[in-house]
Amino acid sequence: MGMNRRDFVLSASAALAAAPQQIIGASAPQHRVMLMSRIGPTASDLFIAGMDGTNERRLLETPGFDFHASFSSDGSQVLFTSERRGRGQADICIAHADGTGIRSLVTGAAVDDVAALSADGARLAFVSTRGTGRANIWIQDIRTGRLTNLTGRNVVQGDPDLPDGFFRPSWSPDGRWLAFSSDRNTAWKGHACTPGTTSCPSTGEGWEHIQQLSIYVMRADGQGLRVLASRPGYSTGSPKWSADGRRVIFYEMPVQDSWNARISFLAARAQSQVVSVDVNTGERIEHTSGPGLKLFPQFISTNEIGYQIKVGAEQGLHYTSGRPAVKGAIRSPVWSPDGTRVVYEKTSFTALPQNTLLHSWDPQFEYRSTDSFPRLSKDNKLVLTEQASNSSIAIMNPDGTDRRRVFDTEGKGLAFGPSWSPDGQWIVFGFGLYFENRYKAPSKIMRVRRDGSGLEVLFEGPENAGFPSCAPDGKRIVFRLTAPDGQSGLRILDLTTRVVSVLTNEYDNLPDWSPEGGRIVFTRRLGDGNFDVFTIRPDGGGLRRLTTSGANDAHAVWTTDGRLLWNSGLNGFKDEAPLYDSNFQPYGQIWIMNADGSGKRALTDSLWEDSQPLYLL
Repeated sequence: MGMNRRDFVLSASAALAAAPQQIIGASAPQHRVMLMSRIGPTASDLFIAGMDGTNERRLLETPGFDFHASFSSDGSQVLFTSERRGRGQADICIAHADGTGIRSLVTGAAVDDVAALSADGARLAFVSTRGTGRANIWIQDIRTGRLTNLTGRNVVQGDPDLPDGFFRPSWSPDGRWLAFSSDRNTAWKGHACTPGTTSCPSTGEGWEHIQQLSIYVMRADGQGLRVLASRPGYSTGSPKWSADGRRVIFYEMPVQDSWNARISFLAARAQSQVVSVDVNTGERIEHTSGPGLKLFPQFISTNEIGYQIKVGAEQGLHYTSGRPAVKGAIRSPVWSPDGTRVVYEKTSFTALPQNTLLHSWDPQFEYRSTDSFPRLSKDNKLVLTEQASNSSIAIMNPDGTDRRRVFDTEGKGLAFGPSWSPDGQWIVFGFGLYFENRYKAPSKIMRVRRDGSGLEVLFEGPENAGFPSCAPDGKRIVFRLTAPDGQSGLRILDLTTRVVSVLTNEYDNLPDWSPEGGRIVFTRRLGDGNFDVFTIRPDGGGLRRLTTSGANDAHAVWTTDGRLLWNSGLNGFKDEAPLYDSNFQPYGQIWIMNADGSGKRALTDSLWEDSQPLYLL
């Protein structure tokens, strides 16, 4: 595809037997700031308890943003992923099972996640995006610190234009094999939805991707790759070996539920079962039946399996033996080798305060969090949508001080996509209902003075109008229009005459006028359901396609120096999709490119959806 993927520095990790390595603090101050919004948990703590839920306690003596834990083979240590070096920077750490002795094992600029230690303690398998930006299975030799990309070999890699991630490694008891899940050589495909009622009226596919996973096994030297479990129309994940090495257990769900399972208001619809197969014969056993989103299965003993039910009244830990369930909002459970203890995480999605420091992958910039649709006026005032509260419009100084709400939705709709007039005196925005409601409810284009006065409607009709952007000359506004029949396109409103002209009649959205006024960037949905970034002249000529990947590319905005920031799924999922909570596009990361589409490079590499970028002056 010609995409210039970001290279990440490979940093040799400290050996397990070496002296404890200090975990450094958050990112050092930088010279400039990029605001961004991250969709993911804002807090995560590890807990350990008896398998029956008794004696629960926080695991670590100094809690941080910690998750995805696992036990060493003797149960004396716990490995986990941590963002202690900065929010968004995932490293692998280890601690004693009593919570003491925390130290780093694998660090670097990439995502390092989901660690598993071999039974002899000599090798560490983990997921990492280092080198390519995509999730692969890596091996670290504990004694030497040597790193090997186990799935990076050409004979293992799938089509680079398609999903190609490798997830959730699990060692066989004898240390000769690894089991893992992968979406290699599957299609970029949107979730199914009912035509005319949601965000996909014409093709029957939604904007967000589903994920089709299969279970693979491979020898620890990188040879012998083979599919262990794959079922058409289903997604299988999170493999674990039985103690005798004869079987591998995993969850299995209809592939469409890889979308439902990660969305809070849809997860109750998802259903999965716990399945195991014989490694040699392929004999298949379904260990559960009936409703429920069942994840993280593990053999507790020969006759007992533990697993998590993710949502609903039965949410918590369950056992096939009929042992009483442990109810609660528990995530990523892993049982100790002897089955007596379980480690898991509890998360929070409380919104981060404006300008919370995040990890930066760009040495020239300090990354900070923001609420939605941030835009900066020429006199350095920030406007945004307060989506964390009631989706009203607020302005403030870039550092978050002097914050004032200038338009209050009063819960009657959503005020999305604010844009400054060139003189900084007006804010234009869309107000009404959006997302799946845009095909059945109108929304209008409005503006308000920066002091909250002078509220007026600029465009109103039976259509759903939104995401306006002001021309640098202050005379025109471009916005997105969606009609009840599903037709969509970009329109330009002349502020003097109030005449609306047609710019495009395609499935286009999120327009943004360039600083010099010569081009408008927008997102277009193509006939195959893919989304890409385009630019066009305000007179309708000079249409130019800037992205061509099979993954979604969208949400582009101009920088003041005429480059483009946008959100791309090019590097794919970095974990199994059903394991996420409240995350529509966990594969989405922030990229930058020149106005002609050249010079593409990634600006973030986290486990979460990174979006809504804005360079501050």
